[in-house]
Amino acid sequence: MIYFQYLVDAVGIGVLYALVALGLGLVFGVMRLVNFAHGELLMAGGYTLFLTASWPTPTRLAAVALVVTILALLIERLALRPLRGAAPTTTLIMTFAVSFLLRSIAQKKWSTQGKSMALFEWMARPAFEVGDIKVSIVTLMAIGIGGGLLVAVSLLLTRTPIGLQMRATAMDPIMAQTLGIRAELVVRGATVLSALLAAAALFLFAPQRPVVTPEYGLLITLIALVGIVVGGMNRLAASAAGGFAVGFAGSMVFSLLPRGQRVFLDSAVFGLVIVVLLFRPQGLFESMRKTSRL
Repeated sequence: MIYFQYLVDAVGIGVLYALVALGLGLVFGVMRLVNFAHGELLMAGGYTLFLTASWPTPTRLAAVALVVTILALLIERLALRPLRGAAPTTTLIMTFAVSFLLRSIAQKKWSTQGKSMALFEWMARPAFEVGDIKVSIVTLMAIGIGGGLLVAVSLLLTRTPIGLQMRATAMDPIMAQTLGIRAELVVRGATVLSALLAAAALFLFAPQRPVVTPEYGLLITLIALVGIVVGGMNRLAASAAGGFAVGFAGSMVFSLLPRGQRVFLDSAVFGLVIVVLLFRPQGLFESMRKTSRL
C-alpha cells in the first residue's frame, strides 16, 4: 500500500512541474527563448508572501500575481526586447545574467536564510484516507487546479483570438506580422500568461515548501526545463507532459531511495533523463498533436 501513497504524492508534484514547464514552453514557443530567469519569478512571489504575511489572504495572492507579472514584463522589456533578433546564445546568456542578478539582489537583501511564506498551511493536512493511503489537500488541489489550468491554457490557445495569434507567431513570425498580427502584443500576452502560471505554481508549492530562499525557484526551473527537453520542445502539450513526467519520476525516486541515499536524488533523476535522451532525443511526447504547436 505504501507504493500507492508514493504514486498519489508523485502525481501531485508532477502536475506542479507541468505548470512551470507550461509557462516556460509558452515563452519558448513565442520568443524561441529558453528563459533561465523564470525561476526568479517564483522567488519574487515567495518573498512577496513573506513581506505580506500580515495581510488578508486574498490581498496576498493578488500582490503575488501583480509582482510576478510586473517583474516578468520588466525582464522582457529591459533585458530581452533589445536583443530581439540576436543569436540564441546571446539571449540565453542574458537570461542567465538576469537570473544571477535577481538572486544576488535577494541574497543581499535577505541573506541566504530562509523566510517563511506561511501560505495555506492547512493544505498540507490529509483530505481523506483510504486504508493506509493519505491524500493531502494540497495534492487534490494540485491535481484539480493544475489540471484545470492546463485545460484552460489549451482552450485559450485554440479558441481565442490572442491564442490563435500566439500560435501563428510561433509557427511563422514573419508571415504573422505580414498578416497584421502585432508581435509585441503577442509577446506581452505570452509573458503575462507565463508569469501567472508561475504564480499559480507557487501557490501550490508553498504549502509543501514553505520557506523561500534566493535559490528557491532555481532547481524547480531546471527540473521543468529538463522536462521540456524530455517531453519535446516544439509542442506545448509535450512540454507540459515532460514536466509532469520528470516531476513525477523525481518524487517517486525520492520516495523509493533509502533515507540515507536521498542526497543522490538529482543524480538518479538526471541519469534517467540521459537514458531517455539517448534513445529518444526528439522527446518522449513529440508526437502529441492535439494542442497548439507552441
